[in-house]
Amino acid sequence: MKCAHLLASALAFPLLLSVAQASTTQDAQNAHQDTQSPVLKAQTPDKPPGTIPEHKPAPVSGRDNGPVSAKTPVPGPTQSPDQQPTAIAPHTPAPVAEMHGEDTLIARGHYLAIAADCAACHTNPYGGKAYAGGYGIASPLGTIYSTNITPSKSDGIGTYTLKQFTAALRDGIRGDGAHLYPAMPYTSYTHLSDVDVRALYEYFMHGVQPVDHKPPVTHLPFPFGIRASMAFWNLLYLDHSPLKAPANASDEVRRGQYLTIALAHCDTCHTPRGQLMAEKSSRPFAGASLASWYAPNITNGPAGIADWSDNDLFQYLKTGDVPGRSQAAGPMAEAVEHSFQYLTDTDLHDIVTYVRTLEALPDQGQTLARDSFGKPGDREAALRGLPMQNHGEWIYQSECAACHRPDGKGSPDHYYPQLFHNSATGANTPTNLIAAILLGVDRTVDGKRVYMPGFGPGSFVQTLSDHDVADVANYVLRQFGNTSASVTPADVALVRAGGPKPLIARLGPFIAPAMGVGGVAVVLIAALLLLRRRQRSI
Repeated sequence: MKCAHLLASALAFPLLLSVAQASTTQDAQNAHQDTQSPVLKAQTPDKPPGTIPEHKPAPVSGRDNGPVSAKTPVPGPTQSPDQQPTAIAPHTPAPVAEMHGEDTLIARGHYLAIAADCAACHTNPYGGKAYAGGYGIASPLGTIYSTNITPSKSDGIGTYTLKQFTAALRDGIRGDGAHLYPAMPYTSYTHLSDVDVRALYEYFMHGVQPVDHKPPVTHLPFPFGIRASMAFWNLLYLDHSPLKAPANASDEVRRGQYLTIALAHCDTCHTPRGQLMAEKSSRPFAGASLASWYAPNITNGPAGIADWSDNDLFQYLKTGDVPGRSQAAGPMAEAVEHSFQYLTDTDLHDIVTYVRTLEALPDQGQTLARDSFGKPGDREAALRGLPMQNHGEWIYQSECAACHRPDGKGSPDHYYPQLFHNSATGANTPTNLIAAILLGVDRTVDGKRVYMPGFGPGSFVQTLSDHDVADVANYVLRQFGNTSASVTPADVALVRAGGPKPLIARLGPFIAPAMGVGGVAVVLIAALLLLRRRQRSI
């Protein structure tokens, strides 16, 4: 699972730790028994470290409009949806050169926490303190609030032992024995190495400021609120086995796999899920609905990233922007802003190297690359001065053309992207085009903010109805993108409501009544059998 919507000013600093040259033996893959992280190792005198980045959890995209969707903070009792997010003062560690022993382990844990994107979920961007929880993650089953993971002894994890901390990361079990929901991606963190779990523990216990703050308690509707039911789900779907690297995998591929799955948990968003919301192991990274957004196929076929160069992939992870291909929005913008931009170049290259090994898988009939569709528009010059007959064109010219230009070329500096050769307008299922219109785009990378306002409820630009969004989306598709795709008002309403729901979520409201009816039926049957037995005994 993390992606939507977090964004604001973040500061980029040199990173602290270099990539380790992990062993290529099979033992190095064992996520629980290794004594050396596949990602990082202790610094040697001939490789002086830099400093850890000052990691600033940032505000949220789409804060001015639209429904709460995946990893979108749910305003608390004292917040309005229009409240502006505030930047959070992070804990800044000392340079590694000044550290010894446990201090170095703390610094290493800080880097790992950034790679795992912990702050994005465990910090409320509306004035919350780092890792103090309270961030509302909208799931198909209801809103799940992130917990306080500062070392507060009253409200956080300050009383956790290393064993309890490990159980939370690998087994999804809290210190009090209650089960966590897999909105916390323990299904990926279960592959973390012993040494990295220890480093994370030291960082959260000794490198994070304790905050005595009790976040809202998660209350999912019956029967999903029964946390003990997760024990059965874990029995079916939680896989503790070591990561299986591709045959003859290089050191770079092995480290990239560890970074991609065990830390960055990319599989939790990009892998489709079944009716019980478990990842489909037969379709890893093949694309999946993620609330109001769609995490695209990133396998090496025409539906995925086959036409992307390695430099394209690296640039996308580092900046969230590859002109002529794609721009990060929603949960991916969050991942770039909070995590990927701070990783070392070596780590990012290793991720790219691993992703290149992913087997090509189809995705929703997408036979051509999403970024291969469209061309610049030419209608504006021909129709200038004439009345516009198309409602979608009227909306585009009045609301969109000032930034994206009448011909869809965007701005020369690519701040406003082109709309042709763009993955959002070339997908067979234009979910992300709809979501971008409703929720907007907001990401800050290297101190530079890219912002597009949304046009959902509460927009300070203009609120568009479902019909309006469908009309302008269809105009964009016909003029600049995939002409075989289309958008209906019902499609917009679905995205506005938080995206498609799995069967288990759709059945949820009927489970309690069904159990009640079933209970009554059992009582009636038992009474009838008892009555017949008494009649026979007379």
